[in-house]
Amino acid sequence: MILAILQARMSSSRLPGKVMLPLAGAPMLARQIERLKRSRLIDRLVVATSDRDEDEGVAALASSVGVDSFRGSLENVLDRFYKAALPYRPKLVVRVTGDCPLADWEVIDGCISLAIEDGYDYASNSLTRTWPDGLDVEVFTFAALETAWREAKDPFELEHVTPFLHRHPERFKLGQYVNDIDRSDLRWTVDERSDYEFVGRIYDRLYPSNPAFTTEDVLNLLANDPTFQEQTNA
Repeated sequence: MILAILQARMSSSRLPGKVMLPLAGAPMLARQIERLKRSRLIDRLVVATSDRDEDEGVAALASSVGVDSFRGSLENVLDRFYKAALPYRPKLVVRVTGDCPLADWEVIDGCISLAIEDGYDYASNSLTRTWPDGLDVEVFTFAALETAWREAKDPFELEHVTPFLHRHPERFKLGQYVNDIDRSDLRWTVDERSDYEFVGRIYDRLYPSNPAFTTEDVLNLLANDPTFQEQTNA
């Protein structure tokens, strides 16, 4: 089994409640789930949120769109993530975060395929960045996740789930999923109000006529519409 776990919470410091902000008439989190469900390789999707009262709505939204949820520690995200995966004991786990409403299932499937074909313990497109920020995906074995859960002690490793893995290349076989063209200067993640407004404009332009719009569609929109200001990491 290949299990995707989508981390989402309401308590963002820079843009609180961002996962529930509307995109094309639905909460941002629902739109991201919609995109993740288009993956051909993911067998199951789980939303992992915190056990705080403020995140009850996140779990309720997951249920409303037919997705399982797990609620655990707000601070120890590695523990929450591992316990969300534990009931399924999947062969591979896919990690995505709720601030990426332009997540591309083709990019995700590409990273999964790389991990499978080359037998990586951990593969991602974020160690060496060539994709737009906001298309981030990490794929790793459940065995590697369990090892991290048992051994990680550094607070940074507990908060961010995977650093224990890529900090130990002598123990884990690491792979990098790279794009043919370096697009790492583009910023498509949602951290600030300006990010949300940018992504909202993309949805307004593309979603009504093509809910399954791709990364290529977004790039074409940015290239061909002179009124569209690209969001960059510069």
